[in-house]
Amino acid sequence: MRYIIFHKPYEVMPSFTDPDGRRTLKDFIEAPNVYAAGRLDYDSEGLMLLTDDGEINHRLTDPKFDHPKTYYAQVEGVATEAQLEQLRRGVILKGEATKPAEAKIIAPPNLPPRAVRNYHPTTWLQITLREGKKRQLRRMTAAVGLPCLRLVRVGLGPLTLGDLPLGSWRDLLPSELLALRRMLGFKS
Repeated sequence: MRYIIFHKPYEVMPSFTDPDGRRTLKDFIEAPNVYAAGRLDYDSEGLMLLTDDGEINHRLTDPKFDHPKTYYAQVEGVATEAQLEQLRRGVILKGEATKPAEAKIIAPPNLPPRAVRNYHPTTWLQITLREGKKRQLRRMTAAVGLPCLRLVRVGLGPLTLGDLPLGSWRDLLPSELLALRRMLGFKS
């Protein structure tokens, strides 16, 4: 079995093909028969896990296997404690409540630079979700009045992006795989 951690750049499709000719995982990863375990939008950056292990992939993508995903989000505006509390309680999106999120203000993280519109003040947040509906975090921050300008996934359960360079990948360490398997409820 193969388990790869990848630091996905902005404007890269989270798949190996794209009918519109945009950059894909194939432009960065030369490993046959691995697939993304979950998605990370074209306009988001950060940690992706790729594997040929169907059971790991299933447990990472099936909503009944509750696991944390941690993001750094640069949002437009100066975040207030009231807005953070809304995220912590969960917000209503299309008539459905999201699960509560962990949310806090952080100092600007040490990330590869990327231009975002900057004519308004911005705030960096660290947000951990335990579900993953389409564009959920962007919709949650917008719902509390904080449009998301930049979104970087830095953690997936026990896995962290660490200092992996942008556009680079590596195989998981045995200790990382063991921690991931434990989080997903495997016996070993």
